[in-house]
Amino acid sequence: MRGLTVCRRTGPARGSIQATSTAAAVSVALAVSLAGCAAGGTGARDEGPAHADSVAGASSPAASPSRTPDRVDAVRLVKADPRVSAEVKRELKPCVADEYPVDVSYGELTGSSAEEVVVNVLTCGDAVGVGSYVYREKGGEYQNVFKAEEPPVYAEIDRGDLVVTKQVYEKGDPVSSPSGENVITYRWSSGRFTERYRTHNDYSNAVGNAPTPVPES
Repeated sequence: MRGLTVCRRTGPARGSIQATSTAAAVSVALAVSLAGCAAGGTGARDEGPAHADSVAGASSPAASPSRTPDRVDAVRLVKADPRVSAEVKRELKPCVADEYPVDVSYGELTGSSAEEVVVNVLTCGDAVGVGSYVYREKGGEYQNVFKAEEPPVYAEIDRGDLVVTKQVYEKGDPVSSPSGENVITYRWSSGRFTERYRTHNDYSNAVGNAPTPVPES
């Protein structure tokens, strides 16, 4: 950035020049110096920072506040949804007082102006996921655009993708100890969610079953 144009006056001549000549020289130098400033930059120039008042006058773009998504009544949304199975609706009952076993997440999944709503319905006793749903707002109403009802199942939002985890049980596995899991990543494309990636993880049965030894004192 260019700095300010600073115009300097030349000082009087030294030596044996007479006073009248000196005054004339100063007048000529001053006239040239001022003419340089009026001409917009033909005089002497110093490079440097601009005045603080000119910097203060410049406006910087204000940071836009993060949008708080509108909260929805997830329980009412699921119960009124005709795509939700009767089995899941039966599981959707209060665990304690008016506390329902639902997890709700908000995030961008379909590229629309409003954030989508991900609802996971769980069981009260062991928190097993029995249904996962994605709702998209359109015309002031929420539409079901995804469902998974093969328990145990759980859906999450991961950097714009929908990630669904389905735990795998082999014969004899307790509810608390599945043998593995399938992790499926979905992405919104052409008006629906399509599978992009699938990963299977096997859990180890060698850890967590042995008793913990008492540490030596």
